[in-house]
Formats: sequence, structure tokens, C-alpha cells
Amino acid sequence: MEIKKSEFTISAPRVELCPKDNKPEYAFIGRSNVGKSSLINMLCAHKGLAKTSSTPGKTLLINHFIINDTWYLVDLPGYGFAKRSKAEKEKLDQMITGYILQRQQLVNVFVLIDIRHEQHLIDRKFVDWLGENGIPFSIIFTKADKVGRVKAKNNAGKWMDTLKETWEELPPYFITSSQDKAGRDEILDYIDKIHKTL
Repeated sequence: MEIKKSEFTISAPRVELCPKDNKPEYAFIGRSNVGKSSLINMLCAHKGLAKTSSTPGKTLLINHFIINDTWYLVDLPGYGFAKRSKAEKEKLDQMITGYILQRQQLVNVFVLIDIRHEQHLIDRKFVDWLGENGIPFSIIFTKADKVGRVKAKNNAGKWMDTLKETWEELPPYFITSSQDKAGRDEILDYIDKIHKTL
């Protein structure tokens, strides 16, 4: 798939205010500071599309970007940002779960994981929750350029191996770098493959 056009559409505080059309949606989510905005900009080859920030936890709304006028890329708020009040965390959790569980147009969730670190409990819980609720999802390992190709492959393999303890079938995964565009074609081809089955 080639992305020829990408533009911001709307920011919604809850699922009911998301776009009313029936275009398929591919959502991106991860812990704060996982490199989500950089990855979105890299995928779309559109540098300022998603706002990148050195301060984690900046995405506080459900952001829709229309791609090639045919589907939406959805930027969801990050989970697990420690510097939030309990009320703020609950509000964000409700926004995220409301969107993922209720949005009919959602066809796949891409969960972003920082490849430099061992498995965090919060990531594992989120992935397990998606599985328990029957939500189609894939894993995107980010920041592969920070560790090198071999270590990136090993780290991703270890992460996926831990899922085998409880998962019968593993979700697809991709190893990416926003710096050198690694994984871009694979993710876009995967979206295209899903797209053709709809």
C-alpha cells in the first residue's frame, strides 16, 4: 500500500463523537513515550501529521486521520503514564476502553512496545485484555535503531515467547524504527491485506 494522502480529521473526547461514516479504522496505542507520533508520521511519510513531543502523555483525545480518503488511522491516548491524577487516569481508561470495545469500524489495534525494555506488566495486561475481549490486534516493536538489528530481533522474540505461556496463537508483530523507516512497508502491506478482506 502507498499512502498518497493523509490529513487530520477530528479529536474526540469519547467514542460517540468519532466520525459517523463507516470507513475502517486502524488504531495505534502504547505506553507513553513509546514513539507513537513518530511512527505514525513515518508510516504516512508526513512529518508533522501527529504532534510529537518530548513530554510523554500528550495525546489526551481520540485522534482520527483520514488516509487516502478510504480509511482512518486512529491515534489513541497512551496508557500507564504515572504523572496523572487518579481521576485523569480513570477518564483516559474509559475513553480507551469505550473506543476499543464499542467502535464498530475498528478492524485492528496496533499495540506499540519499546523494544529496548523487557516485558512490562502494564503492556502484558493490555495485550491479554485485548485477547480476552476478542479484539484483533498486532504488536509493533518501536525504536529498533537504538539497539541494533540482531538485539532487536532477539528482544522481540523473547517478548513474544512469554505470550506462549498463556496464548494458543500469537498475534502478528513488526519490528520498526521511525529513524530508518524499518517495518514501514510490512505494516502498510498488512493493513492493505486486512483492507482487501473487508
